[in-house]
Amino acid sequence: MSIAASSARSRSRIGFPVVTFGSLVTMASASAPSPFYPVLRAEMGFTPALMTVVFAVYALSLLSVLLVAGSVSDHVGRRPVLSLGFALLALALLVFDQATDVSGLILGRILQGAACGLLVSTLSATIADLEPPSLPGLASVVNTVVPLLGLAAGALLSGLFLDLSAAPKALVFDGFVATGLALALAVWLFPETSARIEGLFAALLPRVGVPASAREDFWSSAPALFATWATGGLYLSLGASIMTQVFGVREAIPQGLVVTLLAGMGALACLVARKRTGHAVMLYGTGAMGGGTLVCLVAIWQDSLALYLAALAVVGTGFGTSFFGVLRTVVPAAAPRDRAELFAAIFTLSYLAFGLPAVSAGLLVPVIGLPNTVTGYGAVVVAGAFTAGYLRMRKRLA
Repeated sequence: MSIAASSARSRSRIGFPVVTFGSLVTMASASAPSPFYPVLRAEMGFTPALMTVVFAVYALSLLSVLLVAGSVSDHVGRRPVLSLGFALLALALLVFDQATDVSGLILGRILQGAACGLLVSTLSATIADLEPPSLPGLASVVNTVVPLLGLAAGALLSGLFLDLSAAPKALVFDGFVATGLALALAVWLFPETSARIEGLFAALLPRVGVPASAREDFWSSAPALFATWATGGLYLSLGASIMTQVFGVREAIPQGLVVTLLAGMGALACLVARKRTGHAVMLYGTGAMGGGTLVCLVAIWQDSLALYLAALAVVGTGFGTSFFGVLRTVVPAAAPRDRAELFAAIFTLSYLAFGLPAVSAGLLVPVIGLPNTVTGYGAVVVAGAFTAGYLRMRKRLA
């Protein structure tokens, strides 16, 4: 083998861990602000409705960018989009860190949503592009487990610094700023994985494009996808408030533990289920999400923290495996040149399910109270999860 060929192969091997770490950082940055919201609300004096706006603008910004630019890397290459996305993420978290009022928080979250809109579909597509030939199926595992680990790590990291550090906001978000800038440069260390194809301007028209080869699998999996991310939205938006207002837990670490437990158990369940079929994994996931959430609601009304955390662990296994089952079912049906477009469609539906119910819940909390809001939201999750499982079983039997 020539020195040039050996160098090219070595650089290609660098790519997989770089984008895997990038996925971890992106999702950790998404959950890191959650434990700070009660503190920032107390410091800045904004209303619960404004806290909902801070949460909502992130999801709306992310969705807007996904609809417009989710498949851009299929046309201009992965590396330029990743580099821009990580640089924008660093800027967003710098703005969030330096914010002194709610308008600064909102601007930071808008920029962060735009950055993540560029990153989530492109990172997932690049991970699939760089999957080692000797480890088929690894990309689906990484694309499910690593984002969940990121969500878990971001919330836990924030909780730890909030309880143990005198300047937690600066430590957490300055660290993300430095990491984002490093990743913006690191993506140029490995070769481009996507050939440039025509149609860039057409791709910039707002739309949800699903490649024809994956269309049937995508829409049959859509109910499970919606139920999964509605579950995530419930606990990421209201999880800290449930711990504080329902169970009286004031420390930041246990508040961050809600997201850590949900996402961490999801990641562990995916690793256990990695050799199962997409159909079997999805059936388990929807059942665990629906049943676990039902028990969570009982625990809230019984004021039983132990039962709530145990049920949340079960919900987490369903949260992870349901999404893993969707990826195992849908992604293999798309050609490499269509991967970013497909992942953009997956994450568009995911963040609609993540954001819209959570925003509605935030508006309802001041009107009907937290326990009633959580009960209504939880009932939607339970119904959605069981319906998705039923439809998946019917499709299998048809």
